[in-house]
Amino acid sequence: MNGLRFDIDPDVARARTIAKDFYLDESVYALARERLFARAWHWLGPLDEVAAPGALAPLTLLPGLLDEPLLLARDEAGTLRALSNVCTHRGMPLVDAPCRAKEIRCPYHSRRFGLDGRLRFMPGFEGARDFPTAADDLPQLALETIAGHAFVALDPALPFDDWSREWRERLSWLDLASFTADPSRAREFTFDAHWALYVENYLEGLHIPFLHPALNGTLAMDGYDYELGRASVLQLARARDGEPAFELPAGAREHGQRIAAYYWWLFPNLMFNFYPWGLSVNVVQPLGPARTRVIFRSFVADASRLGEGAGGALDTVELEDEAAVVAVQRGIRSRLYRDGRYSPRHEAGVHHFHRLLATALAG
Repeated sequence: MNGLRFDIDPDVARARTIAKDFYLDESVYALARERLFARAWHWLGPLDEVAAPGALAPLTLLPGLLDEPLLLARDEAGTLRALSNVCTHRGMPLVDAPCRAKEIRCPYHSRRFGLDGRLRFMPGFEGARDFPTAADDLPQLALETIAGHAFVALDPALPFDDWSREWRERLSWLDLASFTADPSRAREFTFDAHWALYVENYLEGLHIPFLHPALNGTLAMDGYDYELGRASVLQLARARDGEPAFELPAGAREHGQRIAAYYWWLFPNLMFNFYPWGLSVNVVQPLGPARTRVIFRSFVADASRLGEGAGGALDTVELEDEAAVVAVQRGIRSRLYRDGRYSPRHEAGVHHFHRLLATALAG
């Protein structure tokens, strides 16, 4: 791997950052696709399109990287499944638009499947030996739901409970199911930088005073804390006096504190940003070794608090972050740059991310 180092020192005070080859080497990018993203949990969002029995909704998992055709199917008993959207006969895509149906029918040779993915009928296969078998059913993926949001994995490296428990338990006082999607606040940004540079930027608050003047004016950076989870990082942002903060119930761990935001990253490419007004979700989608798309989706709990505090000018903060990571992408190509060091106070999350990357890439 051109000298790529998979051994990040566990001591953040001594460690050097991951070697720059990680961001530039196309073979490493391909390795990450299979060992990292093909084994990760992915947020699909709300399940509105498959709320009713008999509903089918096709989707592409991580377009531009995995490009895996999937199908959400809710059977007549109400059970939801994530299935392959490719026929097990000759690989024909099955469903091309959301619909209601009693079965899944291949448009090529009329092979038919139940909404549970099991093969029901195949014309012209009379005389075929040892047919059908389980291999002729549609493959089923790991699927989990929380408060109406779906998560799916092709071959998860971690059980879903281990991957998600920390944020679910910490924020159990939030009624996430009552949050309302706001399509007017949906955004997509595409820029020329490696996806991991964007994640690294997200995982540290060190840059906030220098890069985000408006955001910095809302946060008390001397009370900005980091917590490392098994496959996550929480950045606990406290509000300056007079700035908006959560009204935390007695059951919240931070009850009595003025919390401006819970910034929660889930390995490898998902961010849940909880503000007093609701939730902003960032999904980081790699499009190439130096090309990334970030999808923003918003779910509102209190519309009266939109536009204020740490979550009040997300578009501005995003553009400031993009400008920085695009510049870093250019900088790491320098022949004179190899790697760097971590700030023990502010970059423990970046260090944690790099160690998780090293473990995943090593297989």
